[in-house]
Amino acid sequence: MLVRSIAIADFDAVHRLLMCNGWAHRVGNVEELGRLISASQRTLVAVADGQIVGFARAITDGISNGYLSMVVVAESHRRRGIGQALVERLVGSEPNITWVLRAGREGAAGFFAKLGFIASMTAMERPRS
Repeated sequence: MLVRSIAIADFDAVHRLLMCNGWAHRVGNVEELGRLISASQRTLVAVADGQIVGFARAITDGISNGYLSMVVVAESHRRRGIGQALVERLVGSEPNITWVLRAGREGAAGFFAKLGFIASMTAMERPRS
């Protein structure tokens, strides 16, 4: 398995991955996905056997704050360390960045806790309508 930066040629495959794995409500078409990617500072794909099986993106200033926005792994490739590899590569080893995320999907809180994330009582959100 290889984790690498996304390329424009990957957009269609990433869109299919998102559509098939519970993210259709957030990415209506490939153009919208392209806008999300271009507005993100870090975007990665995981490739196994020549196919894109994972995708992750983050928004960060690279100094103090970061928001882990999407971590998606194809259902058939879960529990193989792909999500962990994506997250570890996205957040890097900079100890001064506070990373936040929304862990509302089933199993997400447990997954991210294993990677060092803790539940916060200080975060607030203004949900999208």
